[in-house]
Amino acid sequence: MYRDNYITALRTELLEMVSEQLTPVAMRYGYSEVPLETNIKWRPQVLVLGNYSSGKSTLINEFLGTTVQGTGQAPTDDSFTVLTYAESEPEGAPVRVTDQRDGKFLLNDPEYPFETMKKHGQRFASHFKLKKVNSPFLKNLAIIDTPGMLDSITERDRGYNYQDVIGDLAQIADLVLVLFDPHKAGTVREAHTSLRDTLPAKTFEDRVLYVLNRIDECASMTDLLRVYGTLCWNLSQITGRKDIPMIHLTYSPSATEKSGRSEDPQATYLDYLENQREELKKAVLQAPCHRLDNLASFVETHGERLCHFLEGMISYRKKARLFRVKAFFTGLAVSLIGGVAGGLGLMSLPPFAGLDPVLQITGAGLLSGVILIFWLAIAQKYLYSRFLKKWLRQLDDLTPLPNQTRRDSWASIRDLLYVNLKNSNGRFSLSQVLAEHATVKQIHDRGSREIREALKELAGIGMDNNAWEEKGAGPVPYWANTEATPGDR
Repeated sequence: MYRDNYITALRTELLEMVSEQLTPVAMRYGYSEVPLETNIKWRPQVLVLGNYSSGKSTLINEFLGTTVQGTGQAPTDDSFTVLTYAESEPEGAPVRVTDQRDGKFLLNDPEYPFETMKKHGQRFASHFKLKKVNSPFLKNLAIIDTPGMLDSITERDRGYNYQDVIGDLAQIADLVLVLFDPHKAGTVREAHTSLRDTLPAKTFEDRVLYVLNRIDECASMTDLLRVYGTLCWNLSQITGRKDIPMIHLTYSPSATEKSGRSEDPQATYLDYLENQREELKKAVLQAPCHRLDNLASFVETHGERLCHFLEGMISYRKKARLFRVKAFFTGLAVSLIGGVAGGLGLMSLPPFAGLDPVLQITGAGLLSGVILIFWLAIAQKYLYSRFLKKWLRQLDDLTPLPNQTRRDSWASIRDLLYVNLKNSNGRFSLSQVLAEHATVKQIHDRGSREIREALKELAGIGMDNNAWEEKGAGPVPYWANTEATPGDR
């Protein structure tokens, strides 16, 4: 039997680790609004982004083997479409769309990992849909097609925050394709924002593939070189990096033939170029092969960020406890001083000077008690509110940030910690947070190491090249033919 048993068992262990130990902590303190495992329990996903008319739909249709998505030069589809496999159809049946569902179904069905998307509102839900297609290409993965990027004036021109939606989808995707076309090579505003801000914050660079599509529409080799150079320049400016990522050069042979461009004498430059369409297809089919690695990275990343989040809470709570101790003793000192001053006043003022000393001492004690109660009930609360506001302003001082890894981790949870401290007024059980921090840290340190060791073990198990390629998944990945489970290690 092939690798399925081992991989299924390891995936189950990962999901249990997240659901039983990370999710309760994450939801208790507002790190996540829904269970963390919601994002990883479904099949591998490929997110396809690009300008309008960049050829996204044509590319997807060619992958699936039939026309599923509408195509055209102008924007043809303003919806996010999840394309997944239709298991109800018999093998060998003509490829077609067998079922369609709307956004409300997708957002509320626990089978799908889109519960977190409810926050984007009704306008988004009306532009979100599911299509089930009996294409063999979708047997082991799902594709998410997106509306073409535009030069919108504001982020809410669409009725929802497009960048937030893209970020949430990129976070759960195993692969992201970013398509450009020769006519708008990296110049569209939404593409600029997505590449500069959204994708770097939500996914890893090695999960993003850049594609210069429809290169057959360049008038000549010189024109193509100009377009390619322009795209490279724009990417360097957008990403702020000198090293340019690999850009796949592709076009649709069928579209070229249909348009008659293949007969154009100036289009002979295509004969000297490798159409990387098939290479791109193989990269997409490899998405399931990266699923376990991505799940391991998910556990590592959220373990690290949740640790950092709890560290911030612990640091604040310790400072708040020290503040309260100092404030209490300050109030106690003030009340004693007030009581002594009151007692001296009772002894020196003519109306009270003749009173019994016991009554004078009792009066001084009562005055001291009133001052202490006032301090604890009003003055200390006022001072604590100022203390909280001060630390909310200088939140970065709660944790050391000695390296870029810590700075990146802090950037991802800083706003969440701000909201938590503000909403809870900084009141929570320090002992409970310390215990939870120890648990999460153990998962991040020990659990992540064990996961990586299991993946290395998978890499050491052989599998016949022909057997794997017959499954239609391209080159042999790291996993193998075994009936073992992680528990047998």
